[in-house]
Amino acid sequence: MNSETTTPVHKGSASGQQSGRRKARMPLAAKVLSSALSVALLVGGTAGITGAEASNGNGATEAGLQSHKGGSHMKEIQLEYLDRGLVAASTSEGVFLSWRLLGDEATGYSDKGLTGTDFNVYRDGKKIAAVTDSTNYVDATGKSSSRYEVAAVNKKGKESKRSASVKPWANGYVDIPLQKPADGVTPAGEAYTYSANDMSVGDVDGDGQYEFFVKWDPSNAKDVSQKGYTGKTYIDAYTLDGQLLYRIDLGVNIRAGAHYTQMLVYDFDGDGKAEMMFKTAPGTKIIKYNKKGKVTSEKYITLPKQDRKAGYSNEDDYRLSADGYYDHVVDMFKNWHKHDEVVKGNWPATLEEAFGMEKKYNYPLSQQDAESLADYFIDVYAVERSNRNELRKFEGFIVDGPEYVTVFEGKSGKELETIPYEPERHDDGLMWGDYAMARIEPGNRVDRFLAGVAYLDGKKPSAIFARGYYTRSTMVAYNWDGKKLKKEWKVDSGWTPMKNPFNDGPHGVDGTDPQYGSITTQGAHYFSVADVDGDGKQEIIYGSATIDHDGSVLYSSTDLMPAESAAPGTIARLGHGDALHVADIDPDRPGLEIFMVHEGGPWAPYGYSLRDAKTGEVIYGGYTGKDTGRGMVGDVDPTRRGLETWAVGLWTAKGEKISDQAPGTNMNIRWAGDMTTQIVDGAIDVTPTIKDWNRGTLLTATGTLTNNHTKGTPSLVADIFGDWREEMLVRTTDSSAIRIYLSTEKTDRKLYTLMHDAMYRVGIAGQNSGYNQPSYPSFYMASDMDWSKVTLPKFYTPGKGGK
Repeated sequence: MNSETTTPVHKGSASGQQSGRRKARMPLAAKVLSSALSVALLVGGTAGITGAEASNGNGATEAGLQSHKGGSHMKEIQLEYLDRGLVAASTSEGVFLSWRLLGDEATGYSDKGLTGTDFNVYRDGKKIAAVTDSTNYVDATGKSSSRYEVAAVNKKGKESKRSASVKPWANGYVDIPLQKPADGVTPAGEAYTYSANDMSVGDVDGDGQYEFFVKWDPSNAKDVSQKGYTGKTYIDAYTLDGQLLYRIDLGVNIRAGAHYTQMLVYDFDGDGKAEMMFKTAPGTKIIKYNKKGKVTSEKYITLPKQDRKAGYSNEDDYRLSADGYYDHVVDMFKNWHKHDEVVKGNWPATLEEAFGMEKKYNYPLSQQDAESLADYFIDVYAVERSNRNELRKFEGFIVDGPEYVTVFEGKSGKELETIPYEPERHDDGLMWGDYAMARIEPGNRVDRFLAGVAYLDGKKPSAIFARGYYTRSTMVAYNWDGKKLKKEWKVDSGWTPMKNPFNDGPHGVDGTDPQYGSITTQGAHYFSVADVDGDGKQEIIYGSATIDHDGSVLYSSTDLMPAESAAPGTIARLGHGDALHVADIDPDRPGLEIFMVHEGGPWAPYGYSLRDAKTGEVIYGGYTGKDTGRGMVGDVDPTRRGLETWAVGLWTAKGEKISDQAPGTNMNIRWAGDMTTQIVDGAIDVTPTIKDWNRGTLLTATGTLTNNHTKGTPSLVADIFGDWREEMLVRTTDSSAIRIYLSTEKTDRKLYTLMHDAMYRVGIAGQNSGYNQPSYPSFYMASDMDWSKVTLPKFYTPGKGGK
């Protein structure tokens, strides 16, 4: 088997333990789902029925699907009320109009889309068109001064209230003006500036229109493994016209970088208005502004009572200087004899033994002896293990002090509740394996954070916060009822046992917890959320493992190591990876699939793999023997059935190789009218473009930039208004604005807004987490999609549109 051959199927197990016997590949011939089966498999956490069932009269009526207008909500999922989302843009062909079909406005299907609701288009108060086959229109005689409205028309020809009127954008984009934070200087005297980074959206006032949340990163933002101070992180809330509602200053005790801060913007309590949650610390404060952009108040978050009693303060600064880290090491060594793992006999009783030296000190260590050992560790032992270990220059990390989760009111930024972050860091990474490898990286594995939103009960959204994925792996789920956070469940693999915390291999080892020990080393730099088992409740796809809706381990995928690997014939975890995609990739197989790349190199059975999302079983994959860092999926070749996958070459959904070449891997986007997939390209200082595998460049976003260095991700890719196509949100080169690009390519495909598919919507809420990944709907979405299999969601919308 070479790096570009597919490998036989081998099924993963919930415990992560397998017999090691190869399972024969099952035929991957096309299978056609019945309508009844497709309901259970394609719902993706949203109560609903398919278009085929609706057309057959199996319970889908306009009254029943217009569920936000009243009736019992006990068996329905909570989604957000959205208005018509009408936008207009001047083009060379005239004025292009695009608007939403809401999720509950479709009652059937045709060969090109969903049916049930049509639309009348008005220009300057006069009807100019009736549109039945899409949710866009080109007004060839429209002018830049024209005003447009649309109105829904039901099957009986009755017209609803017209939408708000809009004027055309001068170009295919609109700018949201931003207020950039002031430049700063670190304690080491290094100057830094700010640029707009990741984004999220949420309706904070219940009017059916999104507000925009922008994370500001300093120019010295760091990966968790990189030493040095960073500037502070800020999160702003803006209206579409650029009014700054408030700014949250996370303070000096939250380091800046892709792995530290994830903002969850969602209506968690069902009042029709979005809240925001993220990790905070002493020093986090809310800054409010008036409509002129002037500061009206500044207020720190409220520290929990037990922390105030312990003497913690919002004025505290826990950032370590290089001298402070040295003192930290000395203190750790002075207390070596007290460490639980030493007391239990799991670790060497002396530091000399841990470092491979002859014993020369008495324990407990004196201050002088602890300093002597610290000097040896930093200047000799660490340097001998790797010349990258520059611990004398180790600074800027936060390894002490309280950590919190705070809930903020979305509209005002008001603090609603602050609780301790769980689990706490415990230490500076010693127990997490941060000192065990040749590259010594205090504060690394311990500070890997992820977050997302999931409908764990199939009805209400929950907030998910995770810490760790290389060694100890943890996750906590919360419900927010408007007053208090309630913990639903906690997942904790336990520590990965080490014989010597200064020289061991902590990866690929089961954790100490008997229930969750198999999930260590399986996480990615992002987790996906989807209903993988068809029970109407969403699971957490935690990289190569999946956590069921109730917090139990559904499976942790492993496979047989191939002959050319470092451990042929043994069973190993599929392991950690940088990119993760969960979607209906192969429409001829039941349910969803997972495409993931893996970085274990010669110690992993695959460099890339496609798995069955329900079982974790590998469908196809390839051993690469190296860290395979990037991978993507999408319908880039419409002549092939299913979504293509690419990491090493380009492959069909069934594992047939198409080409050694492949599209880019920064971010995909649904931009074209034929429902194929396009790719956002351009990183660092390269102008972003949207490219089609066959047609070439469709858009050049002049005057803008992407984020996150080589990752080259836009601030957000999401269906935030208009038809089902996604908008691209990128920062202008000077970060004076967020520019929202709209696809003005006319389409004859008619689909409800993707934001009314629960799997897609929670994907957007979590897109800013870790290494930003695209969001996917729960149904197969491609140029050859079978419209009878598209789920017609049944939901209610609290707020203006509902209860």
